[in-house]
Amino acid sequence: MAHNPTGGRADRRTAITALIVGALGLMACGKSQTGGAAQEVELLNVSYDPTRELWRDLNEKFIAAYEKESGTKVTLKQSHGGSSTQARAVIDGLEADVVTLASYLDTDAISKKGLIQPNWIDRLPSRSLPYTSTVIFVVRKGNPKGIKDWPDLIKPGVEVITPNPKTSGNGYLSFFSAWGSVVLRGGSRDDAIQYVTQLYKQVPVLDSGARGATTTFVQKKLGDVHLAWENEAHLEVREAKGELELVYPPISIRAEPHVAIVDGNVDRKNTRKAAEAYLKFAYTDEGQEIAAKHFYRPTNEAILKKHAATFPELRLFAITEIAKDFPDAHKQFVGEGGVFDTIYSPKK
Repeated sequence: MAHNPTGGRADRRTAITALIVGALGLMACGKSQTGGAAQEVELLNVSYDPTRELWRDLNEKFIAAYEKESGTKVTLKQSHGGSSTQARAVIDGLEADVVTLASYLDTDAISKKGLIQPNWIDRLPSRSLPYTSTVIFVVRKGNPKGIKDWPDLIKPGVEVITPNPKTSGNGYLSFFSAWGSVVLRGGSRDDAIQYVTQLYKQVPVLDSGARGATTTFVQKKLGDVHLAWENEAHLEVREAKGELELVYPPISIRAEPHVAIVDGNVDRKNTRKAAEAYLKFAYTDEGQEIAAKHFYRPTNEAILKKHAATFPELRLFAITEIAKDFPDAHKQFVGEGGVFDTIYSPKK
């Protein structure tokens, strides 16, 4: 059979043309973030329990701003739950583009599985913290049990609502706050163990996440005091229309809900550009104002100062004042075999 070089070239041209047409078709469907018009991209933000309202507001403003700036239409989906549970879901395959979890521990757990680059904490301003928070108290109208400070939580007859420190960011930050309220005022380790032992004896139910604890306290009307994220506390009081009150203890932890790009997912899904713009939007003046509106403490000092009336001053201690760092605190206090496991027995 005679060899036909011209025919071979024609076949190759046909194949190449088909590949180009196919690629253009994909781009027209909006799956690429480069070139062309009417691009579309979908992002998933995996977050912790009480951030629904914050990110819903940020999402709306970001979508409009990013489409105007880049021509790309973004669809944003949210997932919420107990922070540690959410981290495990991402590790197990939940395809988050970004995580906005309750603390360093949860984000770093994802990083250790190779889904987030090791240097993640230094890739965004303020150590990847667009806002900070703390744990404060919510009490019933008139504060009938006279709760003003951490020692008041273990008075006879006081029921405390707080989520499980093994599954919830709010839960373990509340534990760290309780511990710090003893040792940072001169108490010994034994004093702190005695205090948290009594505290958790006065917890009638341990919900798995912050929003569940809110439901228990507000809707089921269990407990005299709720140890809540500052933003969650404000939301509860506002919605209760006079039936609940805020109490700021003199000391509590500086909560650090870091944000991060999930590198392994955004690179595979080709969503990095939009995901990075999304998290950076939280640092803009508009994003910082939205954080303050939802009672998160902006890391932009000028905007925080502008909202000083919203955020009373209290002694916000760093995790390094009660442990080496967050991983060490987790290991000591709420990890397998830690203090919590030795002092807590589930209610029968």
